[in-house]
Amino acid sequence: MKKTLLLISSLIASYSTQAQDSTAVTPGKFTFSGYMDTYYFGNFNNPKSQSNLGLNGTGVGNARAFDQKAGQFGIGLVQAKAVYSANKVDAVMDLTFGPFADLGNYGNYAGFLGPGSTSLAIKQAYITYKASSKLSFTAGQFGTHIGYEVIDAPVNFNYSLSNLFNNGPFYHIGLKAQYAFSDRASLMVGMVNNVDNLFDNNKKKGLISQLFISPASGWNVYLNAIVSNEASESIDAVPADDASYALFDLTTTYQVTSKFFLGLNAASGSQKGDYQGFSGPATSRSWGGVAVYSNYAFTDKFALGVRYETFDNKNGARALTDAAGVGASVNSITVTGNITAADGHLLFKPELRIDSYSADKFEKNNGSLTPSQATLGMAAIFKF
Repeated sequence: MKKTLLLISSLIASYSTQAQDSTAVTPGKFTFSGYMDTYYFGNFNNPKSQSNLGLNGTGVGNARAFDQKAGQFGIGLVQAKAVYSANKVDAVMDLTFGPFADLGNYGNYAGFLGPGSTSLAIKQAYITYKASSKLSFTAGQFGTHIGYEVIDAPVNFNYSLSNLFNNGPFYHIGLKAQYAFSDRASLMVGMVNNVDNLFDNNKKKGLISQLFISPASGWNVYLNAIVSNEASESIDAVPADDASYALFDLTTTYQVTSKFFLGLNAASGSQKGDYQGFSGPATSRSWGGVAVYSNYAFTDKFALGVRYETFDNKNGARALTDAAGVGASVNSITVTGNITAADGHLLFKPELRIDSYSADKFEKNNGSLTPSQATLGMAAIFKF
């Protein structure tokens, strides 16, 4: 009898333990990562301003997104990224500091306490709720889905950023949902505030979307869009309904072989009325561009890549202009090497870039102007 009772007690205890294990919550995983970068680029025009930006009619140019200094050493960005991931939720706190962080968050120049707010340090801060294995919801501030390149220097093959990237958007604040039909197809839709701004400037919201498909192994295609109302109801004479902004973007990548990679980014945008406080006509103006990427890994520690880009802003819709301040077009070619050292923690990126504008854009040391410039230099990136 005692043996029977002991056996029953043992079975009950075993079942109870299994039941507890089956209902136990798997602990989440916390990761911390980041990077920092520094660079030096010489400019063959030898501009007195020691700048790669060129001129736009007001003395300040816009030819480069981040690597703006010429003939001097510069610090780019310092990132500290914390991620918590569990079965049902992910949380991302992505903070950045330095000159490139300010440029990447230009819409956040002032927070509740005015200029110099800690809002400048926020690159991303969002929560993702995983409702199921296929459906998730994300709320907060997150990097844009538009385009081929990102702000993170270790992720891009080239160090200098394209004009397609420079003309944005950079980030969004809002809510989005993503549904995975399969490993080869998914759809994202969302509602966000106005483009690249900490605070919305009107009561209307923008719509974003992304369709991802993978037609074949190694081939990824992203169809991206954003449609938004950019008028500020407090200062614009143009009614909010007449200040629209729309951008449609195609990004595709193909890993041809284990060593050879191809990429393409094409975008077409339009806007009318005032845009984030800049006065504009009520008629629609357009811009667009195409960038082609290729790189080849000669060894595990050395690769070479080329980017060719053409960008057309002759309608003057965006900030890219010639020295007279008139909308311009530009063709750019960038050749970048990637050298990996220190067990993958250190990247060296020597780079040659040539920009050719449709009209005079860049200054020379003697004060004259020229439509083109060439820069040559090196970036060093530490990542962990």
